[in-house]
This record gives sequence, structure tokens and C-alpha cells, in this order.
Amino acid sequence: MAINKNHEFEELDGVKCGIVEKNVTPARVAFLKELLGLNGYTVVVAATPAPKAAPMPAPKSGEAAVPPPPPPSVPETFTVGVTDYTYNTINAIFGRMLKTKDGHIVTLAYWQQKEAVSQDEIPYFEDV
Repeated sequence: MAINKNHEFEELDGVKCGIVEKNVTPARVAFLKELLGLNGYTVVVAATPAPKAAPMPAPKSGEAAVPPPPPPSVPETFTVGVTDYTYNTINAIFGRMLKTKDGHIVTLAYWQQKEAVSQDEIPYFEDV
């Protein structure tokens, strides 16, 4: 059980993992796998299980059974984790522990893929 929402862990494909993100698209999986792999983490990716459907109510006596509607198409998403189950995304980003392949420190905007290049920011407490 997680200590809080920011520190989740579970088994992915039989391996206990610290959860990085859930319900991730294939493009995001590629980005995270490359970034975390460069930083020395072993990445585990598992398909997100389909949501459970509520059972259809039984027809009342004298009513014809109505066929169930087709299930909605579920987008294929994944859960990304690392084998270091003490991993915490918030600590890794704001603790400036992750680096890009260019050697720059990963910023929140780069992690969220809002910027194509990570621009090292000087922490507010060092800007004197």
C-alpha cells in the first residue's frame, strides 16, 4: 500500500515496481522509457487492464431479454514503473535527480513534454 498518492508501488508483470505513471499512451511510454533508462532505472511497462463493466440487470418476468450493448472501445494505455520501488516522480524532478541525454537537468516542463529541450533553471534560492 502506498504511503500517499505520490508514492505508489505495485507488481507489474510479476515484478514489484515503483509506479511512474498510469494510463500512458504508447508515445509517452517511449519518452519515459528512454529518459528513465538513461538515468539508470530498469523500466517495466504493462498494459492497463480494461475497466470492469457493471453486470446487466436481470430481466423482469414477462419481459424480453435485451441484448447488451457492445462494449465501448478502450484506448490502449499502459502503466509505467521502475524496479526501484522507492522511486518517487515528484522527488526525482524537484530534487533535480534526472538528466537528459544532453546532460541537462530534467525540468517539470520537459517531464510533461511541454518543452522539447530541458532548459536548466537556476533554483530560486541560488539566484542572489
